[in-house]
Amino acid sequence: MHRYILRRLLLLIPVMLGVSFVVFTIMFFTPGDPAAMMLGERAPAEEVAALRTQMGLDDPFPVQFGRFVFNAARGDLGRSLVSRRPVFQELYSRFPATLQLAASAVLIAVLMGIPIGILSATRQYSAFDAMSMGIALVGVSMPNFWQGMMMILIFSVTFGLFPSSGYGTIWHLIMPAVTIGTSSAAIITRMTRSSMLEVVRQDYIRTARAKGLSEKVVINRHGLKNALIPIVTVIGLQFGWLLGGAVLTETVFAWPGVGRLMVDAIRQRDFPVVQGGVLLLALTFSVVNLAVDILYAYIDPRIKAQYK
Repeated sequence: MHRYILRRLLLLIPVMLGVSFVVFTIMFFTPGDPAAMMLGERAPAEEVAALRTQMGLDDPFPVQFGRFVFNAARGDLGRSLVSRRPVFQELYSRFPATLQLAASAVLIAVLMGIPIGILSATRQYSAFDAMSMGIALVGVSMPNFWQGMMMILIFSVTFGLFPSSGYGTIWHLIMPAVTIGTSSAAIITRMTRSSMLEVVRQDYIRTARAKGLSEKVVINRHGLKNALIPIVTVIGLQFGWLLGGAVLTETVFAWPGVGRLMVDAIRQRDFPVVQGGVLLLALTFSVVNLAVDILYAYIDPRIKAQYK
């Protein structure tokens, strides 16, 4: 198991190098001069040229990319062209807000999706099953930014129950977490139902019922446990997606997370912040996938036996 974890950690190196190359290439060929942006539009051409030389912007692409990778490996992602602060500090100050939002949304999705999926599977073709799957389809199809704006209109503007934007209290967290949590709940519901339907038809489920076990024990102890692998996979993917894909929701609710920071950086052509943000989100997504793979071994002992 330790060798497997070490091997997966080593595989993060080529993944991050590939992400770094793609992001750096896009930023390198994006129109705009970072030196001119730092000095201002009215800066003399001589000062701009001197700053470009000082920042190494006149060097060939391979040299610039190699310097970026070397510095990034040491934790130096450069400085923001707007705030002049180190990019690492900018991301470090915003990441807790994104993590809080993503974790809250996943908790809402799990608490809603798994129970509804189990009930839908055990009551297949019932009115509850049809209604829950219909609601899940709406949840998957509904754009998060539109849902967020509707929630602001209803719960903030009309009824005044929650603040429309901001950060700091649980009341600020509820609406953005519900906005992105409900769409994830719809996906988890459909996967839970599908996985449970496959499991409840197995012979060991019929054997458990024949032994006289209660339906609750059969479903929770024997059914759900064996259906968890695809469910955990979807939960892990949703968590990774929420860490990197809550950009629109953070923008709608003015949530001070990494997503909103990157939107502002793209708008202001703050290339170092964009590069650092993408690397952080890619690393986080890879670590989440690794955690899900390790969790498989504790859910299914047969998988753990393969690592011995």
